[in-house]
Amino acid sequence: MISATHRRHRSTEFRSFLGKIDAEVPEGLDVHLVMDNYGPHKTPTIRAWLEAHPRFHVHSTPTYSSWLNQVERFFGLITQDLLQRSDHRSVQALEKDLPGWIAEWNKDPKSFIWVKTAEEILASITRLLQRTNGVGH
Repeated sequence: MISATHRRHRSTEFRSFLGKIDAEVPEGLDVHLVMDNYGPHKTPTIRAWLEAHPRFHVHSTPTYSSWLNQVERFFGLITQDLLQRSDHRSVQALEKDLPGWIAEWNKDPKSFIWVKTAEEILASITRLLQRTNGVGH
């Protein structure tokens, strides 16, 4: 369940979230965070907190690369299976249904498998850049 204190996406809430992780992960274990380049993740407050907690290691996904992020893919499944196929009249109704969807998913989870090689992906990006270069993008 999403708590009311974490609904907004500001550095204040993110700092609180980091404190919760720090308190709940046993001492002596490193914590690896895979994050996007969202502004609240890079504020002076967050940078100072991370410097003071050297067991936290940040790994940032490249800008404009949500296709690399398997968490984004999972959110895509939630969007496709839960949001687009049901009627939630409020955030609270969605939050109520989400744990059930996750429990159902976990009964028979599927791995996210890359179907293209790195070379095929890079070639596709190269073709896109050739088509869009100089057309006002």
